[in-house]
Amino acid sequence: MNQHLCMTKNRIAAFLGKAPSEFTREDIVRYINENNIGMLNFMYPGGDGRLKTLQFVINSQEYLDEILLAGERVDGSSLFPFIEAQNSDLYVVPRFSTAFMDPFAPEPTLVMLCSFFGNDGRPVECTPEYTLRKACDRFTAETGLIFEAMGELEYYVISPCTEMYPVADQKGYHESGPFSKFESFRARCMSLIAQCGGQIKYGHSEVGCFTLNGMTYEQNEIEFLPVDARQAADQLLVAKWVIRNLAMQENLIVTFAPKIIEGKAGSGLHIHMRLKDKDERNVMLDNDRKLSKEARKLIAGLMVMAPSLTAFGNTIPTSYLRLVPHQEAPTTVCWGDRNRSGLVRVPLGWTSSSDMSALANGHEAAPMKFDASQRQTIEIRSGDGSANVSSYIAAIVMAGMHGFRLPDAEEIAKSTYVSGNVHSEENAERFADLEALPANCADSADRLAAQRAIYEESGIFSPMMIDGQIAALRSFKDEDLHNKVKEDHAALRSMISEFFHCG
Repeated sequence: MNQHLCMTKNRIAAFLGKAPSEFTREDIVRYINENNIGMLNFMYPGGDGRLKTLQFVINSQEYLDEILLAGERVDGSSLFPFIEAQNSDLYVVPRFSTAFMDPFAPEPTLVMLCSFFGNDGRPVECTPEYTLRKACDRFTAETGLIFEAMGELEYYVISPCTEMYPVADQKGYHESGPFSKFESFRARCMSLIAQCGGQIKYGHSEVGCFTLNGMTYEQNEIEFLPVDARQAADQLLVAKWVIRNLAMQENLIVTFAPKIIEGKAGSGLHIHMRLKDKDERNVMLDNDRKLSKEARKLIAGLMVMAPSLTAFGNTIPTSYLRLVPHQEAPTTVCWGDRNRSGLVRVPLGWTSSSDMSALANGHEAAPMKFDASQRQTIEIRSGDGSANVSSYIAAIVMAGMHGFRLPDAEEIAKSTYVSGNVHSEENAERFADLEALPANCADSADRLAAQRAIYEESGIFSPMMIDGQIAALRSFKDEDLHNKVKEDHAALRSMISEFFHCG
């Protein structure tokens, strides 16, 4: 068994001695039979972005073989608002590579995520999971590169407050216990997410923290490692399911909502991305350890498509209460190095030739044995917990691919680069020509309608899916969102309550 499998928390991978990507139907049957597993759950996201569950009792070997091979029927019109009731039967078929043991089930239960198929036995074109698969495949076919992604999952934990070890308002970044009240809860979440197959990078407390009406509100973040974009979406879905279930067990409240109170930090869903070549080498930096032409093309595509990306990443009215100045959220279409006021950030990279470990530990300097430049990513900061993660990441992949098609991509990247805080008064005139992000759902719907042909190219996003997204956004009728919430605080409180458990 290789070193990675010796350290895995996924019980199925440890038992079988192979990576989840290598799981077969025979492996799943063997694990079930040799571990006396009595139940099997299928899980799959609906149009609201939350995982749904179909539970099976394993009655016999024949029945187990049947559901593993053929899946089961579900009502697509109840899962996706853009699927019509008169033609709504879909099949859900498990993907063996996603198998994990349910950490919350009262008896041993194996879980697998599923793909949707139609009556013709083909994948359903309009579902988010298949849209992401098509986008990734097309990106690789056109560019020869593999699109990897990872999410930064931000959320608030809420419970009755204690006066012991208070933290200053909005000063919770990377606090430790006992000042951080939910460090142990976050650690338990991370452990369970890893058991369910998540590739976690780290976790920490975030900026947002405050007390209100006898309750403590503490913002936390769990960040993942870069993986294939399809796997990145899967692990975000499972992570949200784990966090909510554990919070329920421990009598805590969690929310991934983009905004839960005016004037306090909102929660985003930042997506990092990197491109790899056929040899699994990161191509985000060139030989001089500067941002590569491939990375700049990727950024150019994100700049051009940014207005319509909000249609997938910011899907509810309260999303746009987060996208305001001075809240560590973007408001304009621009990018920069290490700049958290821009839409796209190029994080601090490991580009120095210095052996920092030797210097930190007082040892004699020696050549670095690890090529840390392989860790370089870029990050888009507009999305939030309302996003259907598969649709959103698929849209990001399409935006990146569009950048590779643009003849003036490098000029677009150059013209949208900023240094300094775009929200500061002294920079107001300097950045006055930057394009603004949409201010509400209605605006995002219009931007998507204007750019829909780019998403629909080669059948990646189905017209039905785009129509459904536009209709959902327009249904909120929030054209006057910011004026309305300024004048009507009761309406603001009602809106926040309505979308408190989004995504």
